This record gives sequence, structure tokens and C-alpha cells, in this order.
Amino acid sequence: MTNSNPNNATITTALSDQGLGQQPWWVEQWMELINSYRFKKRLERAWTYAREGNVTSIRFEGRRVHARVQGTGEDPYKVKLWLDVLNDEDWEYVLEALTQKARWSAQLLAGIMPADIERAFAASGRRLFPFKLQEVRSECSCPDKANPCKHISAIYFLMGDRFSEDPFVLFQLRGRTRVKLLADLAEQRRKVLANIAKATENANEIESKEAIENELLCQPHPAVVDPSLWWKYEGNLNADLVVITPAMEGDTGLDSAGELPFAEEPRFPESRQKFLNHLHIQGQALAQQAMVQAMASGD
Repeated sequence: MTNSNPNNATITTALSDQGLGQQPWWVEQWMELINSYRFKKRLERAWTYAREGNVTSIRFEGRRVHARVQGTGEDPYKVKLWLDVLNDEDWEYVLEALTQKARWSAQLLAGIMPADIERAFAASGRRLFPFKLQEVRSECSCPDKANPCKHISAIYFLMGDRFSEDPFVLFQLRGRTRVKLLADLAEQRRKVLANIAKATENANEIESKEAIENELLCQPHPAVVDPSLWWKYEGNLNADLVVITPAMEGDTGLDSAGELPFAEEPRFPESRQKFLNHLHIQGQALAQQAMVQAMASGD
């Protein structure tokens, strides 16, 4: 077998009498498609073509397979085979799913098809492997109207051999070459790691902010440490928010305080009332003085 380029390969091959032998699961799944073909006699003839070298060449050109198969005529018949490709949007879903499991990327890099690879393609609603034989598109220049004919079927058998060597051929038939797929996976992985790093950074910032807020909440108010601060206000008062008004007529701090517990003097019963009257007069005077001073400060 000769292989000139993994993405545009020319293969000249023939199967041995023992056939493909023990093959990876993805090759077996591909072979199940052609083995489901109901015309068994045609398959037997196709197997003979593949085994005895009637397939003179196979070229994997991008998304299509081109082959020549020598039949009963003088010139080989031309065979084409291809699958429906996934569009860019479908591949975005596939790549996103592939990057969610590092195992998938690691196995693909090692040339191994992950056993559950279809789960990644399910995200796009598409499949990597054709579900039935009719999903594989093919043409042959032979006069046989049946499709697949024995010449196309011979290519099925040899493609299984090719898939055994390089599972990325399946991705190529779906629209992504090996180089493109691995580059896209690397780019998608970088995006995921960048998003994780950003989310971690944001989480750390939130956690740090919450820690600072909790620390501030746990600290006592300064006035608890220094009681004298209860009686001080050093901030500037907004004139629009502060309204200075005189006390109600006859109202003083003594009236708000209620009855004072002064001791009674038996010899001078009128002295208590005189003292209270004196405090009341003084309170009114001081209140008036404070009102004048506050108004002057307001200017």
C-alpha cells in the first residue's frame, strides 16, 4: 500500500485471502454498512475484486473518494464515494463537545477513535458514522444500475482498511481534515481554559470582596471604643437637609426630661418650685441664644 498524503492519498492495494482480520471497532462499524447489503452474490464478487487487485487506485481528495476498478471491460470503471458534510455551525457544536472531555482529544491525538465519539456529534444532531448504507453517496461509470454495484462495494472493503490506518479519514469525509480538526480542537481548548481562568479570577475577586466586607462588619463601631465620639459630629451639614427651628412655645429641655427627683425641704417648701422656675427661665434663654448662634453659623 502506498500513501502519498494523508489528506489527498493515492492507494493501490489488494486484500489478503484472510481479509481485514481483527480490526478496530470503528472499522467494524463501517464494514457493517456494506455487510447489510442484501445482494450477497454481488458482495462476494466485490470481495474478490478487492482481494485480487482489481481496484487499481483509490484517492482521498478532500471530502470525496475517487477510485478506479477494473471490471470485465477494457478500461477501469470510475468510482466516486462521499458522505454528507457537516456545516460550520454543526462543527462548532462537535468541537465544543469534544473539548469538554480531555479523553476524547487525547485519544484522537493518539490515532484512536473514542468508543463514544457519537456522543460528541449528537450535540449537533448529526453523526460521524453513516447510520445506513443509503447515507453513503456513490457513483460508478459501469452499466450496472444497482447502487452500490460490485465496483463500489469493493471500495467499501478497501476503505475499511484505510480507516484502520487513519481514523481521521472519517472526519475528512465529514468536512474536517486531520490538520484542521486538531487545530480547531487546540483553539477551542484555549478558549475553554481562558474562560475557566476568567471565571476563577472573578470568583476570587468576589471571595476577596466578601472577606473584606465580613471583616468590616465584624469590627466594632469607633464610638464603642471611644464613647466621647457619641457627642461629636465633625462632618459638614448640608444646608438643604438641616432645618433649624425654635422650640415650641414654653417648651424647654426640662419639659422633655419630665419631673426631676429633687428632695423636698420641709422648712422651705417653696424653694423647690423657685429653683425649677429659675431653671426654666435659664433654659429658655439658653435655647434662644443657641438659636441665634445656629442661624449665624448657617450663613
